[in-house]
Amino acid sequence: MAYKKSNRLSQAALIKQIMKRCSSMKKRQGYDEEGFPVDVPKGHFVVYVGENRTRYIVPISFLNHPEFQNLLQQAAEEFGFDYDMGLTIPCDEVAFESLTSMLR
Repeated sequence: MAYKKSNRLSQAALIKQIMKRCSSMKKRQGYDEEGFPVDVPKGHFVVYVGENRTRYIVPISFLNHPEFQNLLQQAAEEFGFDYDMGLTIPCDEVAFESLTSMLR
């Protein structure tokens, strides 16, 4: 039986790319001088979920959970890291809310 090597990014590399992308967003209305949204508390970041791209503010600590890392990996595979509006998670809102309620 042959073993197929995965092209998946390591979790650490994935998280590093996401954080770099989030921190490099250009200054726009509603963003501070460092490019961070003014309505997002320190220690949190924004993701968009579902067909309607509902905005969620989640704690950075979620990045340590394997279940959330799986969602990030799916996002990287489906959308890559070239996005304008922010990090999009490819799952429905009910599933996302269920997962995040377990992680809190």
